[in-house]
Parts: sequence; structure tokens; C-alpha cells
Amino acid sequence: MGKTSDLTAVQKTIIDTLHKEGKTQKVIAKEAGCSQSSVSKHINRQVKGRKKCGRKKCTSSRDNRTLQRIVTTNPFKNVGEIHKEWTAAGVSASRTTTRRLMKDMGFRCRIPCVKPLLNMKQRKKRLAWAKDKKDWTDAEWSKVMFSDESKFCISFGNQGPRVWRKSGEAQNPRCMRSSVKFPPSVMVWGAMSSAGVGPLCFLRSRVNAAVYQEVLEHFMLPAADQLYGDADFTFQQDLAPAHSAKTTSTWFKDHGIPVLDWPANSPDLNPIENLWGIVKRRMQYARPNNAEELKTTIRATWALITPEQCHRLIESMPRRITAVIEAKGAPTKY
Repeated sequence: MGKTSDLTAVQKTIIDTLHKEGKTQKVIAKEAGCSQSSVSKHINRQVKGRKKCGRKKCTSSRDNRTLQRIVTTNPFKNVGEIHKEWTAAGVSASRTTTRRLMKDMGFRCRIPCVKPLLNMKQRKKRLAWAKDKKDWTDAEWSKVMFSDESKFCISFGNQGPRVWRKSGEAQNPRCMRSSVKFPPSVMVWGAMSSAGVGPLCFLRSRVNAAVYQEVLEHFMLPAADQLYGDADFTFQQDLAPAHSAKTTSTWFKDHGIPVLDWPANSPDLNPIENLWGIVKRRMQYARPNNAEELKTTIRATWALITPEQCHRLIESMPRRITAVIEAKGAPTKY
């Protein structure tokens, strides 16, 4: 019984009680039925407040608070930059210790979510739109054909800077990066409904009103025939200049196709955005060598999308609208 770990709970209770009564360690050892050294070690541990032995920590609580403040203030810095700033503050710790402490604090290195840039006027319009559509049923949403363009790159590894964040902070504005429009490499137009997906159109030039109307004529109309047949439907599009041009509005009127009113900068409301995400995740291990191979891979992956997947995404519209209302028009997790 020379080791403190050999002491039973009863023996430890006896030692604590007799020690408080002022008994000597020799008497306590005799009463507890253990060695005097075990009594001494147990009492010293209780006095010092130490539960177990081990290497002394190289950083203090103050140092750890400094590290947490650095990560919280600059979440887009990598470990090397954070470590350099931390040691510059007078802390002596290795880079490995820096990473370990960051993980102990709950920080994980993640790809930041992208949020659209919304001003107050746009938020109010989104909120008003959501309130107007909050009573729409799944049957009504199933009559909407959603459309959008998306950029595909030959390399999917370059996803930009990563961010240090804790669990549940994905939608924290501090941990998100703003999306901006930039010239695409390969742009694809697509459409979907609760019945499935339509044919893809690869855009070879900058999309103006004339080009967009060609897309509608040769790809949207065949998609409508494929997905709806002779049934009525409503077309959804965002507010890109080519979409909102007067000649485009005239095209829709001439073809008798109603267009769903849509708030600006609202990709989180469009379920086809999630569909693009599914396609890109399935393609993350593909390594096309050129644009033609990339197009072939996109077509093949797009063809694997099932009507059931599309139906589930369309069914999410009421939840998306509720989320916008609760966020008072701000961007949501969708």
C-alpha cells in the first residue's frame, strides 16, 4: 500500500477526517490501515489542490486568454501567423502547443461560408418577400422552375483562405467572407423543379440580354416541356442585368410565361444553389485536364441528380422563408 492510487475511497475519507481533527500522520496511517508515506502524499496533494502529477504547463491562464483574443480578432490567420503574434506578446510556446491550445479552446480550421452583401434596403425587401410567400404550400412551390448560373473550375482545391471558428459559429459574420462577382472560367446555366433537372447550357461568352434569350429559347423551353409537359409553371430567375432587361421581360410576355418576383442577392432562397453544391462535391476528386473534359464531367454528374433530391430541395422552401423572417431579412444558413 505504498502508492496513493492504492487507497480506497473509505481510507481517503478516514485520512481527511483525522487530519482535520489534528491527528498525526502515524496515528492516521494506523487507523486507515495504510503506510505513513501514503497518508503524507494524500494530505500534501489535498493541500496543494493537485489531483494528479504531470509536466507543468508552459503557459498561464493569462497567456491562454491572449491567444484566444488573437484568434477571435483575426480568425483568417494561419497557425504560423497566430503563433508569431502570440510569441511576440511575450509567450514562450512552440507552434505545436499553439495549435493544441487552439483546439482545446474549441477552434477548428474550416472553409468559411460565403454570405451575400446585403444593404438595409435589400434586407427589407427580402423580409417583405418572405412574408408575402410564407403561406405558399409545397404544391405551389412545385410549380416553380428555379434557374441559375454557376461557375465551375478545373481545379477544385483552391477554395480560398480558411477560418478558425468554434462549433456553431459557421454563420457568425466574423467567420464569413463576402461574395463578389468576378469573371468566370466556365459558366453553366441550369434549371430544376420538384420533378427533376433540365438540360445544361454552357455559356461561351458574357451573358447579355440577347444571349440570355437564346438560352431561354433553346434550353429553358425544352426543360419546361420535359419537367411540366402541358401544365402551367412559373419561372424563377435572379435580378442579373440580362434577366431584368426590358427585352427579356418582353420575351416572357410574348411566350406567356409568368416570372416569379425575386429579391436581390438571395442565393440562400434558391434551392438550385444547393444542387450546384451537390454537383461540385461529387466532382471534388475529378481531375479534368481541360475545359472540354470539365464539361463532360459536369454533364455526367448533373445526370445523376434524382427527382427525389430535387423534390426534397423544393420542400425546403417554407423553411427557407421562415429562416429569412426570423433573421429579419439577413442572410441565412441555406
